[in-house]
Amino acid sequence: MSLRTGATIAALLLAFVTPVAADGSGDPAAASSSDGEYSDKAGNPTFKIDKDGTVDWYTSVGYIRYTANCMQCHGPDGLGSSFAPSLVDALQNLSYDQFLDTVTNGKKNVSASQDLVMPAFGTNPNVMCYVDAMFVYLRARSDGALGRGNPQKSAAKPAGYAATEDACMG
Repeated sequence: MSLRTGATIAALLLAFVTPVAADGSGDPAAASSSDGEYSDKAGNPTFKIDKDGTVDWYTSVGYIRYTANCMQCHGPDGLGSSFAPSLVDALQNLSYDQFLDTVTNGKKNVSASQDLVMPAFGTNPNVMCYVDAMFVYLRARSDGALGRGNPQKSAAKPAGYAATEDACMG
């Protein structure tokens, strides 16, 4: 087979490959909602951003809670640092279940060249009460739907949000 024929076959194969969703949880499109919290068709937490840039309440709270609990290691806007990897990049391959497991139980990857340790936050209500919101925020960042910084417009707080938050925080 000539180089030209091989290149033509490769181009044809690429033309028929179905694009894959940008994150490990699949298509981030909101398929349902309950009390202002959106889910994709697989039931994973997801974001909703209106055409005017208004983000759902959970994306907004996710930014605040990410900044308070995760930024010191994972850097501003989830972009990573010298201490921890970019979560914007990681969520392109990481599913919601994998994210939840890592946040809850931590992760340790030690080798001769590096010592990567993510602490377990499973007993920390400041993290676990907002883990879905943080995932939603990072998912929006990972999918390129949300830029850097604090979202400028946010949907109103859902009516039942305060009671849910109070119950979780104890």
